[in-house]
Amino acid sequence: GSEHSSGRMERFLQLGSGENMLICNVTEPANYFHLLRRQVKWSFRKPLIIFTPKKLLRYPLAVSSFQQMGKGGFQKVIDDPRHVDATSAGRVDTVMLCTGKVYYDIVEQLQEVQADNLAFVRLEQIHPLPVGELDQIIQKYGRDANYVWVQEEPQNMGAWNTVRNYIERTLEIIKSKDKINYIGRKPSASTATGNLNKHLAQQKEILEKVVGKFN
Repeated sequence: GSEHSSGRMERFLQLGSGENMLICNVTEPANYFHLLRRQVKWSFRKPLIIFTPKKLLRYPLAVSSFQQMGKGGFQKVIDDPRHVDATSAGRVDTVMLCTGKVYYDIVEQLQEVQADNLAFVRLEQIHPLPVGELDQIIQKYGRDANYVWVQEEPQNMGAWNTVRNYIERTLEIIKSKDKINYIGRKPSASTATGNLNKHLAQQKEILEKVVGKFN
């Protein structure tokens, strides 16, 4: 929000090396439960850092069924449920990668349009980066698709640098391009604007850029 400082995810990510800690930003109650259960059931112990805003506590779209709570396990990456088959995935020309609450902000913005050419992929575990799961996403939607990272934090904060470095330097997913695209706030010395109207204007600009990928 306009008056809030962030959890400083980027600072924790700078501390992350190898598998010394877990850094997650979970968007569904069932996935949150499975993450905590995994943490307890492991035969070893390591720090678990979870970023999640207050909005999702009572948010109508952030819900899970009893079946989802009782079965399965923690999902490091959640793919777009609209593109479960090859035919649907073949219509996607832009893959929007994001983590946390901004996913639901995007969903709200696109409620009245289908946006079949877009796929929204949620990164639930950011460190250690789920390399295998991300590779499956890239194989599914193809190396020629446009890959975009969306975040609401300023560009010098959040998970942007971690995700960008991996995709650009390791997977080399985008043919004839040397970078993944970015949608979010400009670099800033402060985590918040301190002004509600300015905050809302910046958030609106981010979502309009996402919609622009559809139009």
